[in-house]
Amino acid sequence: MPDKVTNELIYETLKRMQETLSLHTQYHLETKERLGFIEQQYASISRRVDRIDERLDRVEKRLELVEV
Repeated sequence: MPDKVTNELIYETLKRMQETLSLHTQYHLETKERLGFIEQQYASISRRVDRIDERLDRVEKRLELVEV
C-alpha cells in the first residue's frame, strides 16, 4: 500500500516549493538588474556613436567629400 499522505509530508513539500520559488525570484531579480545595466551601457554607446557620426558628417562637408 502506498505511503500515507500526512500533514508533515505536505508541509515539507510546500516548504521545498517555497524555497525553489524564492531562488527563482532571486535569479529573476538579478537578471533584471544586469539587463538594466546592459541597457544603460548600450544607451551610452549609442549616444557616443551618434556624436561621432555627427562629427564625421561635419568633417566630410568641410572637406567637400559629400554634397551639401
